[in-house]
Amino acid sequence: MNPIALLLLAFAMSTDAFAAAIGKGASLKKPQFSEALRMGLIFGSIEAITPLIGWLMGKSAAVYVQAWAHWIAFFLLVALGLHMIYEGVKPSSEVAEKPAKHSFLKVSLTALGTSIDAMAVGVGLAFIKVNIWIAAGLIGLATTLMVTLGVMIGGAVSSLLGNRAEVFGGFTLIGVGVWILSGHF
Repeated sequence: MNPIALLLLAFAMSTDAFAAAIGKGASLKKPQFSEALRMGLIFGSIEAITPLIGWLMGKSAAVYVQAWAHWIAFFLLVALGLHMIYEGVKPSSEVAEKPAKHSFLKVSLTALGTSIDAMAVGVGLAFIKVNIWIAAGLIGLATTLMVTLGVMIGGAVSSLLGNRAEVFGGFTLIGVGVWILSGHF
């Protein structure tokens, strides 16, 4: 695989994480760059690890991962999206402040949901001549950049959405899950 193809692959793998990051950023109250970078690094790290896992799995069980990857991603993202929607619409007796940052667990689960396709790509890379370490590093770097940018864009969108930014983020995650699933039919 040539360097241009690897770079295109890296950015293609980061598009669903970018969409999810816009939703996450929208649910924050004016995210700071440091928070956007933190989320970018979490997403990027997970997105770099999953093709390595897929590559290892591809050496033994490619059919199983490729057959179920889109379903796993779909269910993770829909569950997280529904939780965000619930949090955004549930009645509250007090005016709640938007979170200054998302928990590591929520960010990691979202990142895992958007990186399942990278695991499937890793499986495919096991069957062609490619340096998996370079491929995984480029995927992680592209995702870090795209998520950091997405969170900052989402933060700008947040002021337009007011109290329903969390609902927007939830629908965004569900949309990403449906997009991943529909790509396999």
